[in-house]
Amino acid sequence: YGETRVVHGLDLTVREGTVHALLGRNGVGKSTTLKSVIGQLPLTAGRVTLGGQQISGKLPYDIARMGVAYVPETRDIFGALTVRENLELAGRLAGPGADWSVGKVVEFFPNLAERLNNGGHELSGGEQQMLAVGRALMAGPRILMLDEPTEGLAPIIIQQIFGKLKELKASGLTILLVEQNLNFALGLADDISLMGRGQIVWRGDAAALAKDDEAHTRWLGV
Repeated sequence: YGETRVVHGLDLTVREGTVHALLGRNGVGKSTTLKSVIGQLPLTAGRVTLGGQQISGKLPYDIARMGVAYVPETRDIFGALTVRENLELAGRLAGPGADWSVGKVVEFFPNLAERLNNGGHELSGGEQQMLAVGRALMAGPRILMLDEPTEGLAPIIIQQIFGKLKELKASGLTILLVEQNLNFALGLADDISLMGRGQIVWRGDAAALAKDDEAHTRWLGV
């Protein structure tokens, strides 16, 4: 951001077919990291690869076509378009034989079935989040990146989203998750990285983090 480097010296590997949670206090660079991967923010050094192929330096549209899907904290659905139109638009990023269709998305998220002809602005917060995830899936991603998917949602909706992400994990989809809800993240993640001062300061799994009181206090503030 201008002359300020929010993220520096970051070394992060997400194993294929796993859920990797990127955690830390507010302002340490988690969202910036995701935006850098998707090409919304330029890199000043280093590179990002997907399956050994460099994606950094490419336009966000091209990165999405290569298989990186991103659901921002703000969801960024098109409020003036219907649910169906939001999904169909995202589907244009997928190649032939894509795994996801409008029908499959509404089967996965039944809440959207009766909302297909409603505008995005008419949806509740939970429905908008489901649409945002469904839209990302329509692109046929190799990796799904989620930024604070539980932000502002009611507990019952958080449970539904958790269950759906569990299903995606079981299907073998690679997921990179930024999340402030620690229990939500720990319940999903295979691997965990903690960020502090713009870089990775701790690596491990949920069991290791649960036993590390110092990491909780120093890097998560809990």
